[in-house]
Amino acid sequence: MSQYILSLDQGTTSSRAILFNHSGNIVSLAQKEFTQIYPQPGWVEHDPMEIWSTQVTVATEAIVKAGITPKDVAAIGITNQRETTILWDKETGKPLCNAIVWQDRRTSGYCDSLKEQGFSTMIQNKTGLIIDAYFSATKIKWILDNVSGAKEKAVNGTLAFGTVDSWLIWNLTGGKVHATDVTNASRTMLFNIHSLTWDDELLQIFNIPKSILPQVHASSEIIGETAGQILAHKIPVAGIAGDQQAALFGQMCTQKGMVKSTYGTGCFMLMNIGSEPIVSKNNLVTTIAWKIKEEVQYALEGSIFIGGAVVQWLRDGLGIISSSSQVEALALKVPGNEGVYFVPAFAGLGAPYWNQYARGTMVGITRGTTAGHIARASLESIAFQTMDVLKAMEADAGTAIKELRVDGGATTNNLLMQIQADLLKVPVICPEITEVTALGAAYLAGLAVGFWKDIDEIKKQWKVNRQFQPDKNTDTEIRIKGWQKAVHVAKVWAEL
Repeated sequence: MSQYILSLDQGTTSSRAILFNHSGNIVSLAQKEFTQIYPQPGWVEHDPMEIWSTQVTVATEAIVKAGITPKDVAAIGITNQRETTILWDKETGKPLCNAIVWQDRRTSGYCDSLKEQGFSTMIQNKTGLIIDAYFSATKIKWILDNVSGAKEKAVNGTLAFGTVDSWLIWNLTGGKVHATDVTNASRTMLFNIHSLTWDDELLQIFNIPKSILPQVHASSEIIGETAGQILAHKIPVAGIAGDQQAALFGQMCTQKGMVKSTYGTGCFMLMNIGSEPIVSKNNLVTTIAWKIKEEVQYALEGSIFIGGAVVQWLRDGLGIISSSSQVEALALKVPGNEGVYFVPAFAGLGAPYWNQYARGTMVGITRGTTAGHIARASLESIAFQTMDVLKAMEADAGTAIKELRVDGGATTNNLLMQIQADLLKVPVICPEITEVTALGAAYLAGLAVGFWKDIDEIKKQWKVNRQFQPDKNTDTEIRIKGWQKAVHVAKVWAEL
């Protein structure tokens, strides 16, 4: 058996590749950022060719850094930014246009019309999703309707749609495999999460031909192998999961009621709800957590569009810090927020509000407000949004959580993690291996090829690094009320 699993972690702002050994430890890591394209306000695009070129570059780099050859890689696992939509020509392998990124809001008006036509309940019951520009279906329709030649290619059967995992698989296999897994399929608003099939009624509503869709696989199974010229060896592609589901698995939230929150560009909280889907009554989405062999697990999910991106905005937009790591020290210069609240609705509000027209709002500013207050309000906004999602999740599941397992870049911020524990009144736990998204994909791939025997073997590898206990002396009620007022202002602003 080869000694390593290669995980391809294709994110919103960078492509990464991480090699893991049998102990679940990182052997090498390579990362490359790629271009963010903003053609109009509310539009966000990526160049699919740049996604592919950066991903294959870092994969090669990770192998070289480790001093091994591709023959030492037992399998490849893929995890990816979800919902981001790519259409390409099957004959040339070239994309028709830039990828429309999950953050893109260009189809908001069309989503409103779907709601007005009364499709909300039917779509939620079939897909677990709320009608929103976030998901892939409306993005596919936009490309078919607006990009020259797209409809003709679709009719001719020469067009392929894929989320980013499908695009990577197509290129890795030299165009032999057009596939996705159940987790990514469940984010398209075209996939029936009960029957585990593409839904004909939904395809008819969106006027999307079934011929362009990828074949749907389990999250842990061999679906193809790399073409010889890529990585110079045939390596099985054996694990696929959207980034948040991969993180849930990497955090070993394998029991019903376990919850993880990933603090990345956005923040994403998932709760394992077991083998039966729950339709949310609190504006969350129901999604497939993973499928291993014939067993499907489901999750409730709350998506916060702007999490760590708020710190990037302080750096790049306001210029009050020169690197993201400085935000904690700046926020610690003040004892509290002094009544300043920031709702970072740069791309609307996600769960549990789903207000696509809300915009970023800062309230409570006085002459005494400093950069420190703005930094603190920015960090608190991440924790407050996470708290809102968790309360909705607990209401849907009918259970209170015992702990929150956390991962992502912002978890290095001790102040943010302590604020989070205080607001939630439960321990916040950071694992030893923080690259849980890539690790989850590696675990899924490794299980498929027998690199790890079973989930019980993997569970033993999960270890605690840091814990943040809630401070019982902290009065959070006044702060929570202030936050709720600020959210109200952000929503009202959109309506005026």
